[in-house]
Amino acid sequence: MDMGKCTILIVEDEPAIADILKVNLSFEGYEIFCASNVANAESLIKGKLPGLIILDWMLPGVSGITFAKRLRKEKRTSNTPIIMLTAKSFEKDKIEGLNVGCDDYIVKPFSLKELKARIKAVLRRRAPALTDDAVSILGLTIYPQTRKVMGNHQEIFLGLKEFNLLHFFMTHADRVHSRSYLLDQVWGDHIFVTERTVDVHIRRLRKALMSGDFHKLIQTVRGCGYKFISFKSDCHLHNLKSKG
Repeated sequence: MDMGKCTILIVEDEPAIADILKVNLSFEGYEIFCASNVANAESLIKGKLPGLIILDWMLPGVSGITFAKRLRKEKRTSNTPIIMLTAKSFEKDKIEGLNVGCDDYIVKPFSLKELKARIKAVLRRRAPALTDDAVSILGLTIYPQTRKVMGNHQEIFLGLKEFNLLHFFMTHADRVHSRSYLLDQVWGDHIFVTERTVDVHIRRLRKALMSGDFHKLIQTVRGCGYKFISFKSDCHLHNLKSKG
């Protein structure tokens, strides 16, 4: 998955609608792929895992609702955000769409402005690492749109992978992430490198963050992986344990 640039898969069998969505969402900075049916969508997903899926309910062959169920059962796509597009406006249909795991439900016809707002809201809630929102934690601020990092009003210069790694940590703070999970989320689920690669880039990131003592925010959790902490009390406790 390309960090900082969300890939959106549009599964829509009406070419006119798919083209309009592709053009307008491309202008917003998203990388867009289109599929006219479930078979094509599955083929695209095998090649690259999208950051978000816009899925039409009424598709030829396999319906969007059936495909949504399938996506949620697969480990690789179980957490991929899904926005369902449909002409079905009854409450029971909306409930069915949400119950199968869709994150949002938009009834046709809809405005592009509304769809863009829904996409941003879903990403902010489900995949914050794919948004352009600035994130600040304990004096450390990262700006995805300009790829800039500031620590106590001083700029911190990072390599591409270190920047992506820090962005992921800061948007998923206080959770323990295994090396394999970090590889999938930061490097991409089709990138074949060893877990040792994560350790190398963690060391580089910590070294770059040492100037403001921000390296202490990245904790090693033995036997599990790494954790980025967002509370001073946690950082203080970690320092006491390290001294002990």
